[in-house]
This record gives sequence, structure tokens and C-alpha cells, in this order.
Amino acid sequence: MNILITGGNSGIGRCIAEHLAEKGHTVLATSRNPSKAKHSKFDFVELDITSESSIKNLVDELQKRRFEIDVLINNAGIGICGAFEDTPIDLAREQIDTNFWGAASMTKAFLPQMRAQKKGRIIFITSLAGLIGVPYQSYYAASKHALEGLAKSIRHEVKEFGVSVSCVEPGFFRSNLHHSFKYAPHSNGQYDSSREKALEVFSESIANAPEPLEIAKLVERIIGSKSPKMSYKAGNDGKFLPFLQFLSYRLFEIGTRNKFRLP
Repeated sequence: MNILITGGNSGIGRCIAEHLAEKGHTVLATSRNPSKAKHSKFDFVELDITSESSIKNLVDELQKRRFEIDVLINNAGIGICGAFEDTPIDLAREQIDTNFWGAASMTKAFLPQMRAQKKGRIIFITSLAGLIGVPYQSYYAASKHALEGLAKSIRHEVKEFGVSVSCVEPGFFRSNLHHSFKYAPHSNGQYDSSREKALEVFSESIANAPEPLEIAKLVERIIGSKSPKMSYKAGNDGKFLPFLQFLSYRLFEIGTRNKFRLP
């Protein structure tokens, strides 16, 4: 299959791209600087998912290559950390523009081709944060919750055209995401203690988490499925915490506060 994955130059995206290429798929990964993001088993193409002109250039480039996409994996994203009260609106908009509007724009750009082909797979790499609230990552969680709602709605609309839509919802896996986070200014000293504890736990959880090969294998399974499901959870946290939230929000809240060392 021909697969296009956004944000494939590092972390979870690169692991998915490598795994699918090893399994014999033709993989194109996007990067803002493709000349610096080389790999022997798949190619990189230039893309800024927050730019409509960049997305159009990519569509035109793939048409020139006669590269018809069978699978679109919306993986690229950024993380904004900080107290909700401290986070400037322009920083919050950057979070939503990248994680939500970037994925929405990519889907809109390539859906007509899939609809014409009467086949296709659209996979959103969302997050555990798309299912639960995460302290000091309110806008990140909001962007991932929004993606979940978008995917669930699109799934109904495109099913008659042979196109499936699925979300992969990872818990903690080893990646470089926490090294690329942007942080809101600490303008309100009231949050200092609990914020530092929560972000320390978050970084430690990623650093000590397993490699994201489980996610890559999950994506492979979705691609090969005749009837992909809407939702696929990955990792122990990704499976346990949403279940606990559904079972008892009070117990979930207590567990979450204990995990992130909040008062």
C-alpha cells in the first residue's frame, strides 16, 4: 500500500514509518526539513501542516509522482505545557492550529482522492489525552479531544465510499515529545509547586515507557483489517485510565491526582 504519514522524522511517527516500510509498504513521511530527515527505507517530503499552501504543494507534488494514497496517517503534532490560566491565547491557538486544524486540513486535502478510488484508510494518532484530562496540558488535551470528535463524525460520512476512519490512542511511550514541548510563562506563582510535580511525572513516564513498536504494529493491523474499528488504545495507561474514568469518575480523579502528585 501507498502510505503517507505526517511527522515521520522522529518519535512515534518514525517508528510507524520504519515498521510499515519493513513490511513492504511504500511509505512517504513528511517533514518541515526533509533534507535533514533521511532514511534508507522510505522517502521524506516537505510539509508544514499549518500552511494551506504547503499542503497544496504536497498534493501537487504527489500528483506529479502519480502517488495515489491508500493510507493517510495524521501523526504530526506539538505539545504546549503550562497552567490554563498562564497560557497566552496565541500559544493556545498554535496548539490547536497544529494538532487539530493541521490534521483536518490534511484529511480534507486527500479525502477526494480516496473517495474517487472507493477505498482508503485515514488514521489519526490521538492520545490518552484525547480521552481524559491531563493537568497542565489543557490545550493539548483539548486538541486531541477535538480530533476524536472529528474522526468519529467523518467516519459516518465516508463509510459509504469505502473509506475507513480510525483513532489510535497511545498512553505513555518513549518518544522525544517532551523534549519539544513549548511552555507557557509562569506568570501565576500559585501553580508553581503542583505544575512542576506534574510535568516531572509526565517526563519521567515518557522516558521510562516502552518503545512505540506496539503502536506501529497496531497501525499495521488497522491497515490490514477488512473492517477497522473506530478506536484502538495502546499501552497500559491508555487502556486503564479511560476505563477507570468510565467506571467511576471519583476513583479516576483520585488516581490521576495521585499519579501526578497533585494536592
